[in-house]
Amino acid sequence: MARPIVRRGAVLGLGALWWWAVLRLAFAPGAGVLEGAVAAGGWGLSLLPVHCVPKARAAGAVGPERWRDAWRAARATTASPPRRSGAGSGPW
Repeated sequence: MARPIVRRGAVLGLGALWWWAVLRLAFAPGAGVLEGAVAAGGWGLSLLPVHCVPKARAAGAVGPERWRDAWRAARATTASPPRRSGAGSGPW
C-alpha cells in the first residue's frame, strides 16, 4: 500500500519540479543552466517510455536462445584466407 503512494508522490514532485523549471525558463529573466538542465532532462525522460518495451512484449524480439545459437554459429565458421596479390592476378 505504501509503494503506490510513494511512487505517486515522487512522480508528482518531479513533475512539479519540471514544470517549475520550464515556466521559470519561459518567464524569468534570471533563469539559467539549472533550470535548462532540469527541463531538458525531463523532456528526454518523457521519450523513454514510448520507445522502450519489455523484451517479452516487443514485436519481433529475438529470444536469448537464438542469440546464443547465432554466436556459436559465428564462432564455428572459419573465414576464408586473405587473397594474395601475385603474378597473373591482374592485367599488369
